[in-house]
Amino acid sequence: MASKTISIDLEAYERMTRVRRHARESFSQIIRRAVWADSGKTGQRLLDLIASSKPASEEEIAHFEAAQENDFPPDDPWQLSYGPVKK
Repeated sequence: MASKTISIDLEAYERMTRVRRHARESFSQIIRRAVWADSGKTGQRLLDLIASSKPASEEEIAHFEAAQENDFPPDDPWQLSYGPVKK
């Protein structure tokens, strides 16, 4: 069986040692039985969030439209909108 060498910090090592079921259980066995939370960063998750969200109110839409109307590109695209960087 192929293997890889990994580095873990001392806290992670101590945690793995504490969760051993018996002295002969390897770290590989501990990792294989671990339950990993889903990242939740998928396109389907985004679609589900959009579907479960309430639509924007008329007031919110008007606010966004007004902001868009007043959003012009800067005269100098390299100039920060909040002023020059102080040196």
